[in-house]
Amino acid sequence: MRIERFEIFTFLMPFKTVVRHASASRRQVSNLIVAAHGKDGQTGCGEGCPREYVTGETVQSGRRFIAQHADSLIAEVTDARSLRLWIEAHRGAIDDNPAAFCAVETAVLDLMGKAQRQTAEEILGVDRPDQEFQYSAVLADWPFSVFWWQHSRYRVRGFRDFKVKLSGDVRRDRRRLGVFASRAGRRLRLRVDANNLWTSPDECQAHLGSMPATPFAIEEPLQPGDLEGCRHIARRMGVKVILDESLARASQLEALDDPDRWIINLRVSKMGGVIRSLEVVREAVRRDVGVIVGCHVGETGILSRAALGLMQAAGDQLVAAEGAFGTQLLRRDLTMPSLRFDWAGRLDLSQVADMGKTGFGLDLDPKAELVPLDP
Repeated sequence: MRIERFEIFTFLMPFKTVVRHASASRRQVSNLIVAAHGKDGQTGCGEGCPREYVTGETVQSGRRFIAQHADSLIAEVTDARSLRLWIEAHRGAIDDNPAAFCAVETAVLDLMGKAQRQTAEEILGVDRPDQEFQYSAVLADWPFSVFWWQHSRYRVRGFRDFKVKLSGDVRRDRRRLGVFASRAGRRLRLRVDANNLWTSPDECQAHLGSMPATPFAIEEPLQPGDLEGCRHIARRMGVKVILDESLARASQLEALDDPDRWIINLRVSKMGGVIRSLEVVREAVRRDVGVIVGCHVGETGILSRAALGLMQAAGDQLVAAEGAFGTQLLRRDLTMPSLRFDWAGRLDLSQVADMGKTGFGLDLDPKAELVPLDP
C-alpha cells in the first residue's frame, strides 16, 4: 500500500440536545476528519475528537500536526509493521496530539484494509468483532425534567447499566441519583462520572456519602493523575475508581499494582488511535484491570466502528461500553448507515453490510457536509 496524499476536514454537526457535564457544555460536534488517498484510487477515512478540556487539542492544532507529519507518513508507512514503527518513533509527538494522530491512523488503517482486502482487525491481529455488543445508558447533567424523561426512556427500553454525569451541586445530584434509590432502581448497575470535580478525597466522600444511591464505581473524582487520592476513595467507600484523563498510555498501568480498585475508561481518540489503545487493552487484560471502552460525546460512526475491535480484545475484562449514539445524539451521522445501538442498547453488526469485508467497512453519507481545512 502506498499513501499518495491526505485531506483534512472538520465535521460540524449540532446535537439534538445540549450535552452538559462538569467540564464542558456542548451544542455541536467539531471533529477532525482525515481522508487518506492511495495511489490506486482508494480512500480511507479516519476521525479524531480534539477536546481542549481533555487533551488540550483543537481542530486547528490537529490540522497543524497532520500537515507537519504528512510527508513522513507518506514516505514511511506502507503496512501495519511500518505504521507501528512510525508510532514508536513519534511517541512524544503523539502524546501531545493524540486526537490528531487518531484521525490519521484510523484513515490509514481503513485505506490499508481496502488495499489488502482485510478488515482493520485482521491487519492488527485482533479477532473479528462479535455480531452484537451491549452499550450503557449515559445520562448527562440535564435539568431534572429532561434527566427523568431520558432515564425513563432508557428503562422502558430495557437498559440495566447506567452512567450518570455529576454536577457537583449536592441538591441537584441528590435529586437525580434519587431515581436509582427505589427498589427497581437498585436492580440497575450505576456508575457516576465526576469529571475531576474535587481536589481531596474528603470532598468526594462528603458528596457521595450524602447521595441516596451508591454507585459501584466513580470516574475521575479528583484532579487528573491523583492516584493516591483515588486509592483513598476506593478504600474508604468500597467503590472502584475509573481512570479516564488520568491514564493515556499503557506504561501508566504499572502504577496500578492493586487491580481490584481500578477500571480504565479507554477512548480511542484520547489514547492516540487504535494501535495505542490496543496496547492499553492488552496490558489491562494482563494485569486483570477492568476496561470500559468509552467515547467522546459526538463521535461519528467512524470512531464507534474503530472501538469494536478494542471491545473484542478486552474479552472478559470488558466492564461496559459507551458510544454508538449515532443519530440518537447527532442530527446527522457521517457514516452510512449511522452506527448506533438499537432500542434496547444493542449494536447488531449485521446492519452494516460491509462490516466483515475491508478496512472499517463504512461508507460516508454523501449528504454530510465536511469543511475542508487548508494543509
